[in-house]
Amino acid sequence: MDDLSLWGLFVSAFVSATLFPGGSEVVLAALGHGHHYSPGTLLGVATLGNTLGGMSTWLLGWLLAKRYPLDQPRQASQQRAIAQLKKWGSPLLLLSWLPIVGDPLCFAAGWLRMNGWLATLFIGAGKAARYAVILFVV
Repeated sequence: MDDLSLWGLFVSAFVSATLFPGGSEVVLAALGHGHHYSPGTLLGVATLGNTLGGMSTWLLGWLLAKRYPLDQPRQASQQRAIAQLKKWGSPLLLLSWLPIVGDPLCFAAGWLRMNGWLATLFIGAGKAARYAVILFVV
C-alpha cells in the first residue's frame, strides 16, 4: 500500500503541473504528516512528477509552435507577456509553481522555443522550493 501512496503523489504532482487542476500539495502534506516516508523521498517524488508535468506543458507549446508559429501577437497584453519572457528568459520559469500563471508560463516557454534543459532546471528548482516549504510547514 505504501508504494501506491508514492505513485499517487507522483500522479497528483504530474497532473497538477499540466493544464488540468490538481491538488498535489494536499497529498504531499498528508503523506508528510504521516511520517512514513522521509522528507527527501517525498520531495523527490513530488518534484519529479511536477517537473515532468510542467515539461509536458512546455512540450505542448513547442509542438504547437510548429503548426502556429509566433509571427506578431495582436493584443498588447500578449506583446507585453512575450517581451517579458524574452527579456528574462528561462529563469522566469522559477515562477512556474504559481497558480494560474505557472502553466501558461511553461506553455509559452515551449512556444517561444526556450532551451528545454534550462527550462527543466528552472521549472524543477521552483517546484522543489515550493514543495520544500510545504514539507517544512507540516
